Amino acid sequence: MSIDQDIRRIGERAKRAASAARKASTADKNTALAQIAAAIKASAEVLLRANAEDLDRARAAGLDAPSLDRLALTRDGIDSISEGLLQIQALQDPVGQISQLSARPNGLEIGKMRTPIGVVGIIYESRPNVTIDAAGLCIKSGNAAILRGGSECISTNRALFECIQKGLEDAGMEDGWIQLVQTTDREAVGALLGLHDLVDLIIPRGGKGLIERVSRETRIPILKHLDGNCHLFVHEDADLAMAQSLVLNGKTQRYAVCNALETVLLHRALPQAFLNQLMLALQAEGVEIRVCEDTRARLAAPDQVRLAELSDWSTEYLAPTLAIKTCDDLDDAIRHINQYGSNHTDVIVTAGLSAAQQFLREVDSSSVMVNASSRFADGFEYGLGAEIGISTDKLHARGPVGLEGLTSEKFVVMGTGQIRS
Repeated sequence: MSIDQDIRRIGERAKRAASAARKASTADKNTALAQIAAAIKASAEVLLRANAEDLDRARAAGLDAPSLDRLALTRDGIDSISEGLLQIQALQDPVGQISQLSARPNGLEIGKMRTPIGVVGIIYESRPNVTIDAAGLCIKSGNAAILRGGSECISTNRALFECIQKGLEDAGMEDGWIQLVQTTDREAVGALLGLHDLVDLIIPRGGKGLIERVSRETRIPILKHLDGNCHLFVHEDADLAMAQSLVLNGKTQRYAVCNALETVLLHRALPQAFLNQLMLALQAEGVEIRVCEDTRARLAAPDQVRLAELSDWSTEYLAPTLAIKTCDDLDDAIRHINQYGSNHTDVIVTAGLSAAQQFLREVDSSSVMVNASSRFADGFEYGLGAEIGISTDKLHARGPVGLEGLTSEKFVVMGTGQIRS
């Protein structure tokens, strides 16, 4: 059987499974999640051995440190993945919820009902937790899923998929509800992207190259973000101790994540002492700093930083590198963010209500924050549970995509025999 034929068979099976998933009760879905969580806990040793195989291959292939970090699975990580499913289980089931119900003058009641999307294809790299997060979210939201992980994580994903299958079987559910593309051949991605008659949504989660390929090759609707070029602007009235804490947390708490800071913008009126103290704190954490001319001119040790190039303002480093720019005022900072940012997550540090409100209104990003770390921009921290990714698109879902983002809405109309004259 060719790859195209195999992927089409998977798509057809998913389409059939989506009909059953749509009918599943909340209790059935919760039972399946609990059984999968139990299977993961019971398979910890198997999962660690499989992950070790992937890590050995990845090191031999020369994968960089951030990629290895995303790929690695620990015993604590396994517990976290299992716990994530139980958190999804505890979330309210969005399917069937009716909202915005209103009565028309003719007596009709009209509202909107949450409904599963159908078949969701998820194409992702490295992170083994995505396999379980995606499966869990699709199960709870009543969608069938086709999972296509990266070749660097194939052994781990296969072991995790066995846990999914066992959990579904123990819960008495159809195992076609969640399927894993077992081949590592890149042609499988192209074949999946061609299933526009069977797949209702594609979610790519990975590097820019993957997402650009998906956008270029498919007619299926996509939920995506290309980059996480996140900014923090320190306003002239900011609490400077708070500002330094938020910069350090946003940049150094974890580097290889899409909600890490990549650019810090500083109001021109900020004291020079704060700028130099911030530089020293970042350098103590091993962060390479790239600055504009104005910022460099105010440094006590300008030779210890690198002068930024134009490309730095639009770069997602995913590494211990940070760009810093001096801005004339709030308007200048907002212009910079909207020009060079990636519509992901941007932060202002300010004590002023007016500045905060202007920033919230005018920065065109999926998450806009006041006096908080950009690292909070994920589903768990927003109270959504696990997320399938963070969307910077402007239609359907924006920001962290959890259960509700994996549903659509349809109008429901309830009458008592009304006819239109």
